Amino acid sequence: MTATLRNASTGGRDHHERPFRPGLCSFTVVLAWPTSCLFSFTPIASKVTVPVSEPEEQPEAGRRMDGSMIRHTFLAASALAGACGVAACSGASAAAHPPSTASPAAAQSTAAARIPPAANPPPATRSTATPAPIPRPRVSITRVRTGDGALVIVATFLGPVRYVLHNGSADPGPAAAGLVRAGPAVTGAERRHLLAAFNGGFKLSAGVGGYMQEGHLISPLRSGFASLVIDRSGQARIGVWGRGLPAPGEAVYSVRQNLQPLVLKGRPTAASADWAIWGATLGGGAYVARSAIGQDTAGDLMYAASMSAVPTDLAAALASHGARIAMELDINPEWVQLDAARIPGGALSAEIPGQYRPSDQYLAGWTRDFFAVLAPSASPPGTPAPSARIRP
Repeated sequence: MTATLRNASTGGRDHHERPFRPGLCSFTVVLAWPTSCLFSFTPIASKVTVPVSEPEEQPEAGRRMDGSMIRHTFLAASALAGACGVAACSGASAAAHPPSTASPAAAQSTAAARIPPAANPPPATRSTATPAPIPRPRVSITRVRTGDGALVIVATFLGPVRYVLHNGSADPGPAAAGLVRAGPAVTGAERRHLLAAFNGGFKLSAGVGGYMQEGHLISPLRSGFASLVIDRSGQARIGVWGRGLPAPGEAVYSVRQNLQPLVLKGRPTAASADWAIWGATLGGGAYVARSAIGQDTAGDLMYAASMSAVPTDLAAALASHGARIAMELDINPEWVQLDAARIPGGALSAEIPGQYRPSDQYLAGWTRDFFAVLAPSASPPGTPAPSARIRP
């Protein structure tokens, strides 16, 4: 800031051009400000004119007083000009940066708008993971030695397999022969998919259960009896007829019943310890050829058989392999039989040590009902996938 003192009586010339003459005079303070104050603003000038009266003749003390007054006036003018300058600076700053009247949400939106956009995310990559392969249909055979020394064979049918109930030439025989397709022998396309075959239950004349095949009721089904049920897709499960079986809407296709359950809820039943109630034995002894079928929580069926055992041996062997429910099938050496192949359609072998019948008996034809275990083939439209299991 600069200040210039001008004498009004000299026409605006600087006072040092000639000696100052006391008298009526005025002086002008011109304040020039720099081009900016903290913030940019338009330069301003402040002009303050202060009249001063002086007598024509004045003593030395008066002149000193006049000089002091001039100095005070000059200082006051300087202060006034400074205040004006500060106000100008403040006004210019406010004009350059007006206070925000936007709402907090708008302020946040504005702040967000100033943030540079993030880099584009990388494009999604398509998974190249290979789906898990469908389990291979197969028969797993193990041998179990029970506490009383009996040798029990347990065959578990694994993978996407199907089950078919076959009519025997003598039992059920003629009662079903004209109604069903699966007869006394495994032939044709069924033979090419055959993994195993095993015996059915007691003769229908024994009155220990009913029989239905391919939707045809051959012998009345009885409530409370253990039942192996096959649906139209070939899936099977074991349960107690009339106690949650069949389920509402279940597509029951074939049913084989035989006596009471041998295993329930994963444990041998109390009745399994009484061998006398599980059928008439050859020669009246306790240890004879026996067979049974069970099901685990995964839905896999397992067949157990021995040429010399009591019912509790079969129950214990099946329960130890995870069966949650099981039922007895046929007994006595003439009827107990299991034949299995390593691959679908392969050569069959007799799997029960000492069994009477040859391994190709079910291919040549048999007099009693039996079950065939098949690897899956092309399913007709609308049928469930073979890999699905019917849980017990």
